[in-house]
Amino acid sequence: MILELDCGNSFIKWRVLYADAKQVFGEGVVDSDLALLESLNRLEGLSLKHCRLVSVRTTEETAALTSLLAQTFSVSAICAAPAREMAGVRNGYEEFERLGLDRWLAMLGGFHLSPGACLVLDFGTAVTADFIAGDGEHLGGFICPGMPLMRNQLRTHTRKIRYGDIAAERALESLVPGRTTVEAVERGCSLMLRGFVLTQLEMARSYWGEDFAVFLTGGDATLVSEIVPDARLVPDLVFVGLAMACPLS
Repeated sequence: MILELDCGNSFIKWRVLYADAKQVFGEGVVDSDLALLESLNRLEGLSLKHCRLVSVRTTEETAALTSLLAQTFSVSAICAAPAREMAGVRNGYEEFERLGLDRWLAMLGGFHLSPGACLVLDFGTAVTADFIAGDGEHLGGFICPGMPLMRNQLRTHTRKIRYGDIAAERALESLVPGRTTVEAVERGCSLMLRGFVLTQLEMARSYWGEDFAVFLTGGDATLVSEIVPDARLVPDLVFVGLAMACPLS
């Protein structure tokens, strides 16, 4: 079996594939290394042979996790690394090593699934947008705060804004003007995300007309999916790129 990990700033997304890499044995999202081990240990019949991961965490944090996995499951993790060019995509950063690996792998995955011009939008702790031309040239991208960052900043810096996750979820059942603080905050942040997406689409059309694919990925992608009806919602887009960057044979 193959363990795949996407180690983000706030969470670790994981999945276990059968040896042929075609079927998922188990998957989930956790907030710590120990929670990951607990989730994996609950899988009956787990037999890991390989592990590959992408991490935007510090070198020390990533090393601690790979060491823990080696001790617990006797697997050596293969870590995705920066590249100037891979699978037909050319990294557009002036210093290619500084492009976030999760963004890089999502671009590889998007271009692989739909060769040609594409816009990749990833909705996690931060929201990122990346433009890949039809010839595989990465034109660059944008980064802005995602829902968790916007929400937490308002909660942290505004004394009277206090509410829980359940209230936040209910507030997003509609986008009419809020009549409570939680509704005003959650709907305001959601509309900011939508505005960001519409701006990216407008820019993509200025480059390619209507001849481009749009990929949505990340935990909050569903918040904007209805305003991009032709987009492909691919929750595991980073894992698609991870398999390309870290082949096992």
